Amino acid sequence: MKWKGGQPAGEDESLCCCEYVDRQGEKSHLLACCCDCAELDQACDRWLKRESLDPGSVSRVAETVSDRLRVPWLSGARRVDLTVLPPLVLLPVLLHVAALHFLLGLVVLATLPALVLWYYYVTHRKKGRTLFFLSLGLFSLVYMYYLFLTEVVPKGDVGLLQLAAITVGLVLTLAALAQTKKDPGYLRSQPPPPPAGAHSTVTYPPERAGPGGVPNGARHEVLFLNGASHSELGRASGDQERVKKNWCPACRVVRPPRAGHCRICAACVQRLDHHCVWINSCVGQANHRCFLLTLLLFLLTALYGISLTLGSVCPRQSVLIALLYCPGVYQHYSSALCFTCAWYCSIVTGGLLHLFVLQLINVSYNVTEREARLALREKTGRRRLWGMIVDTGIYTRGFRKNWVDFLSMGGLGPLPQRLTDLV
Repeated sequence: MKWKGGQPAGEDESLCCCEYVDRQGEKSHLLACCCDCAELDQACDRWLKRESLDPGSVSRVAETVSDRLRVPWLSGARRVDLTVLPPLVLLPVLLHVAALHFLLGLVVLATLPALVLWYYYVTHRKKGRTLFFLSLGLFSLVYMYYLFLTEVVPKGDVGLLQLAAITVGLVLTLAALAQTKKDPGYLRSQPPPPPAGAHSTVTYPPERAGPGGVPNGARHEVLFLNGASHSELGRASGDQERVKKNWCPACRVVRPPRAGHCRICAACVQRLDHHCVWINSCVGQANHRCFLLTLLLFLLTALYGISLTLGSVCPRQSVLIALLYCPGVYQHYSSALCFTCAWYCSIVTGGLLHLFVLQLINVSYNVTEREARLALREKTGRRRLWGMIVDTGIYTRGFRKNWVDFLSMGGLGPLPQRLTDLV
């Protein structure tokens, strides 16, 4: 079925809330999402005839479905990433299935982390961006809070102050996460500042591009140091080598010390620590402190919520004993669901607690996760406590000064210059 309304979209043409520009550059409508499905029709026809599918047909069908899966928005229908949907469906289903029986709960709670780790391994190898982990984390927070309100609070064991503490903790965690999601410290190129001495700008044609990894046709700032001493010339030569060493051809910037290029975000970040899939962003100089604050708020809120839930489900047991042994909890489905969610939250909290401890150790030694991996790869760092501590010995200034530097470091340093040749 072919929709006849597809027209090329103009640059200044406004869209209503249900219209959008598809991947062919034509204006389309949400009501026409089932029209013009040539790829899907061909794939279904070959499947019904038991013929082999074209190797690229599945990818084309997936691209078409992904392009047409949209929601209405003020400035035009917004595209919905397909990786957002699986957690919204699988998490409630798996938790309710796990609450049916003890053995089912054991299988689900053992399989779910394994599947998440497997998907992380697959996406990490491909260096691709995905919203699966961010969707899983946000939906877990909201869904656990919903079950807490509908299953735990009606039992009468949670007071208003305790409910207010959980609510405030959840709101603060989401606010800190929103702040962490902002610019982590991306490096953006800018023209170099005018030097004190005479200078000249030279544009090399493609056939005369320099051999130092400089892009063809790049503009160079050439400084003429008239009457310079040998020490000044040597310092200029050293600066030239440093610039070429730290030059990022993808971002076209000169990286300052401790900056790194993230292949997932396709950008250079100041004091890059790592790319966190749970926030779908990098952790760098501008958001590292907010990242630690988000982890701390989540851990405090989750631990308090787990203790309240277990205290309501197993009032005669202590929290630690109730998590391991709670007799009769599977006699009522509501209690079994609360107990299953408490175990799920405990698994997630344990993983994030491990990450939080590693971050605290790295800050204490003034080393980033990226620097620790490079030191282990190049065998220049010292490992302690079964690899939890990696001491590079480069930037550390002692425990107290390392924490003072971390808490007082600015959001963004000076922007880097473009590649320059000093003569």
